[in-house]
Amino acid sequence: MVQGFYKKSRFFLFAGVMVMMLFVYGNASAAVQTKISNYRVWFGTGDYLQKLVLIIRRYDESGELFYIGVDPNSLQTMIIPARHIVARPLTWPQIRADYKNTPYIRAIQTAEKRSFALQDAGIVHGFPKEKGITLTVDLCPSHRPLDRGIFTSLISEFAKTEKPVPVALSVTGRFMLTHPADIAWLKEMNTEGKIAVTWVNHTYNHHYNPHAPLNRNFLLEPNTNLNFEVLQTEIAMLQKGLLFSVFFRFPGLVSEHRLVDNVLGYGLIPIGSDAWLAKGQPATAGSIVLIHGNGNEPVGVKDFLKLLQADRTAVMKKQWLLYDLRETVKDEFHE
Repeated sequence: MVQGFYKKSRFFLFAGVMVMMLFVYGNASAAVQTKISNYRVWFGTGDYLQKLVLIIRRYDESGELFYIGVDPNSLQTMIIPARHIVARPLTWPQIRADYKNTPYIRAIQTAEKRSFALQDAGIVHGFPKEKGITLTVDLCPSHRPLDRGIFTSLISEFAKTEKPVPVALSVTGRFMLTHPADIAWLKEMNTEGKIAVTWVNHTYNHHYNPHAPLNRNFLLEPNTNLNFEVLQTEIAMLQKGLLFSVFFRFPGLVSEHRLVDNVLGYGLIPIGSDAWLAKGQPATAGSIVLIHGNGNEPVGVKDFLKLLQADRTAVMKKQWLLYDLRETVKDEFHE
């Protein structure tokens, strides 16, 4: 009888602890989801940390106003408390005119010129000083876990030549929502200096209909809310502690002129690829390589790992490098 009483007591104690944990976790999650408000596109300029920055977003967090700024020369983004900057509002056309000679606006202009193709709009090739590529890994919605082998292989192969290893991750809102442990692991690798991540906006939902033609698919699907797809992904990244870059990747690499113009209007630079490995496109010096890290494209991952193995000697001699996407674009469009 006494033994049964203790078993029941332990059960109720355990249940009580679980309920308490769920309550605390639920409140914490709710707090995370509501702390960013009034998030919107806002253009302006200001001086921050003794540098000129262009402002592309503003929002409130925990009662305080913040801006997202861009260094127009390095393409680095930053979160700026409003109390640390005197922000001067400008229109997007004014910014494009006043800063037309910076790498940031030059990249915008080039992406605009490449806006008429149905696929692969935007920047598709870098301009490296040595042999190497810019690796982009897409994290589209998936029920499969992150292919962590991509990153552990990168870290292993480049341990003696490049640390941290630069990689651009094109992330969707739905991947962040369903893969919190994988996002946390990537953040940890980034924090520990094993990889250097450039976070790229890949839309929130990444709509895809296998039965629809390309010109009515992905972001071209009728009634798609582009504002939600772009801004909600940025909010989700900020809530996860990820600082998004100025780069944007179209789902399926599918777009059209009007859509590209609309994305440029958010101050974002579309990034394509001239080496989608799973489609048999070879990587050459300067290629922006595309593979999928969401477990849905093992062929592309396998091809990339083969590429690493084949060029191992060049990697060890620093004759074959990986490039940071921001550096690639900055160098290509620097005066």
